[in-house]
Amino acid sequence: MFRLSPWPLLVILLLGILFLREPTLQRSEEVFLRWLLNNSVPRGPSVPLTVVEIAHDPLLDKIDEPSDRASTVQSAAASAVSPLEYALFLQSALAFQPTVIAFENVLKWRDRDKDQEQVFIDQAMRVPRLLLAAELTPTPDPDAPGAETAIFSNVTGRRTDLEEFSGAAHQPNDELRLISTVGFVNLPDENVDLARVPLLFLYKGEVVPSFALQAVLLWLRVTPAEVRIELGKQILLPQNRAIPIRTDGSLVIHPNAAGKAHRLALNELLVAAQQRDRGTKPTTLETMRDHIVLVRTPANALSPPDVFAATIATIQGNAYLRRVHWIFDCIVLLVIGAFSPFFRRFSTPDLFLGAIAVTATYCLIALGVISRWLIWLPGFLPLGALWTAVVVSLFLRPRKRLRPASALAVTRPVI
Repeated sequence: MFRLSPWPLLVILLLGILFLREPTLQRSEEVFLRWLLNNSVPRGPSVPLTVVEIAHDPLLDKIDEPSDRASTVQSAAASAVSPLEYALFLQSALAFQPTVIAFENVLKWRDRDKDQEQVFIDQAMRVPRLLLAAELTPTPDPDAPGAETAIFSNVTGRRTDLEEFSGAAHQPNDELRLISTVGFVNLPDENVDLARVPLLFLYKGEVVPSFALQAVLLWLRVTPAEVRIELGKQILLPQNRAIPIRTDGSLVIHPNAAGKAHRLALNELLVAAQQRDRGTKPTTLETMRDHIVLVRTPANALSPPDVFAATIATIQGNAYLRRVHWIFDCIVLLVIGAFSPFFRRFSTPDLFLGAIAVTATYCLIALGVISRWLIWLPGFLPLGALWTAVVVSLFLRPRKRLRPASALAVTRPVI
């Protein structure tokens, strides 16, 4: 007769409690989260963000391609954008009166481009809210000037987890810094999946905003004094906006959230500006007045990864990733533990095929939930509990006893 064994239930519950109480094991769920982010596209309306991608200078097309031994800096120089091309972009973009124009590349040119740089500065002075990129370093040059940026005064919580810097590694020159706001584009070295973007840094003992957060503050017309920061919990902005952050000041974003922004090439913007000057109103760009215009140079080898657009779009749309409540984990453990004693009734092939089907179904459900509601379900805990129950049930199956061989009856031959 089939008897239920409590061992599968006890094993699953004990392993589940260990998983929920151990932070190191909980961080393994981020591997499943990366898979969800790479294979899903978030739904939702578009956001007031326009990304303009400027290719390299056409005058540099005649430069020979760098050899394999050429450095990354040489490759970046061959794909740099000239100040005149940036000035042409500003002239066209200002016709649509965007709220913020942000350059995510550090604008620093050679001395021989001084004349062209002055043309760019003349156009940049017309931008009401101009955001330029800079990069911090923990080991600055003693002779290098320090970075001037906004400082948050209303900050609570432990600051030791914030990434700390003491100087500027790369920043625009003095003339550009006087007419603009500086935002820092530092990204963690281990940021491979580009799902965790820092919003706050610790600069000379003070909490300062990153490039993406500074762009949103300019777009909302919010001063640092109006911002209240609770490290490890949230960044509180006016208009009932709250940005969830971790203890290190980072925000978990969906890398594909940048798809909610409008993307343009420089040539498309130039054509739209010409049509507007002729009296033709390009309907696709008339809403740029309320947008953040983010300028990228993807052809530049030193250009930062395309994560700032996703970060800004996430904050603008209030579309933050949220993990499902821990009660969901407990319910899944109890359900798997309650059904695990019955796994012994199935044959080994049927049990494995059923577990594979349940795993695939759960992954599809998790993809649909994160795409629709931006809620990510755990993967290692429920699927690990399922396969643990399968393995335990195989070891607890009763072994088949060999039947004793029946005695052979020997009859005498009839004579």
